[in-house]
Amino acid sequence: MTKSISKMTSFRWVICAMLFFATTINYLDRQVLSLTWDEFIKPEFHWDESHYGLITAVFSIFYAICMLFAGRFVEWMGTKKGFLWSIGVWSVGACLHAACGVVTEFQVGLHSAAELTAATGDVAVIIATVSMWCFLVARCILALGEAGNFPAAIKATAEYNPKKDRAFSTSIFNAGASIGALFAPLSIPPLAKAFGWEMAFVIIGVLGFIWMAFWVFLYDKPNQSRRVNAAELEYIEQDKHETAGQTASGLTASTKAVTEEKKMPFLDCFKFKQTWAFAVGKFMTDGVWWFFLFWTPSYLNMQFGIKTSEGLGMALIFTLYAIVTALSILGGKLPTIFINRSGQNPYAARMKAMLIFAFFPLFVLLAQPMGMQFADLGRNAAWIPVLLISMGCAAHQAWSANLFSTIGDMFPKGAIATVTGIGGMAGGIGSMILQFGAGKLFVYAGDTNMQFFGFDGKPAGYFIIFCFCAVAYLIGWCIMKSLVPKYKPITV
Repeated sequence: MTKSISKMTSFRWVICAMLFFATTINYLDRQVLSLTWDEFIKPEFHWDESHYGLITAVFSIFYAICMLFAGRFVEWMGTKKGFLWSIGVWSVGACLHAACGVVTEFQVGLHSAAELTAATGDVAVIIATVSMWCFLVARCILALGEAGNFPAAIKATAEYNPKKDRAFSTSIFNAGASIGALFAPLSIPPLAKAFGWEMAFVIIGVLGFIWMAFWVFLYDKPNQSRRVNAAELEYIEQDKHETAGQTASGLTASTKAVTEEKKMPFLDCFKFKQTWAFAVGKFMTDGVWWFFLFWTPSYLNMQFGIKTSEGLGMALIFTLYAIVTALSILGGKLPTIFINRSGQNPYAARMKAMLIFAFFPLFVLLAQPMGMQFADLGRNAAWIPVLLISMGCAAHQAWSANLFSTIGDMFPKGAIATVTGIGGMAGGIGSMILQFGAGKLFVYAGDTNMQFFGFDGKPAGYFIIFCFCAVAYLIGWCIMKSLVPKYKPITV
């Protein structure tokens, strides 16, 4: 394809914006349940924390299994078609949640939400069980589609950016997770309150279909896109020229370019310590992010009596993710600063940045004690743990952007989506363990009035989980560093 020589276009940032919006929709769809279950769904279906914990755990493990194959699916289908299938499936899954109430009524033999809510005894137990299984089916379809988001987004980022820009570009589209979580409390509870929780799922789910129309029109590979001129293509592909002088393997630059696109056999990916390092980083930390995403609204209601549909609840969740969004984007820029100032290789710069980010979740250790210390402020005391949790969540997003970028540093493009999927599965398994354990722990702590470091009942359970969340990143970083102490790219 012939491209005219002119001032460099910036279409790569349009693609980055599309990835950002896809991730935003992804997290909006994921958040609908967490923002509606405690106030709207729980009373109707007679759930407790164990029901919700099981649903989030199954979502996590099914997401993990799908991530293992989603990367391979994206490699096979290509970035454009793979992303379309992914967001199409998860949007269908998001909308299907709205049918769970109708299916439960039909199965139980009742005729309205009011009758479901009023049920008692064995009927209430049946309602809880049937509705839980309905939601599990819908969540699994959602997980199946959502599993393709990050493998496709990371692959698109690698296709449209040189290595030095990938962490920053990843941090921008990854900020969509924070933006989705940011706008979720401002949109979902009001929608549920005004039109019913069912319509909240449908309205948010439809956004994915709108995104698909833009993606079909806009996306092509850089060397095939009429919106990318020669100057921008030269910038995007600059890493190919940097390898020209690396002749130890006897390959020319053009041969290396072909090699980088070669597909890596799936099982071969597990032979490299770099794959295991990425998987460990995801396993240790993904569950932390998902825990705060899934449980923070419930925590605020349990600890401070604050509902997400009221002004204070929306303000708290909005503030939490506003801080996360602002700080996480800056975190993606930090490795570039290290590279420009010291000339470090991308992996060394990223690991240095990730070590810094790994210390910030320690603020979460103070969330419960500080909330208790200022209990005389009443419900306004919730601002203190929310601000401390926001520091940990912001560190996660900055950590995550750099962790994803280590794949592009180490692996050829033909393996990026596959390795992303493997790591995503590891992260999903870690999340499943944490979500399921948290649900069981909170019910047990409430039933037994468990005590832990001065906290009683469910607050004690939350403090135990907060302790793990605070140290998970330092543990993950140490294991990653021991597996891959130095920059060692892989060729196939």
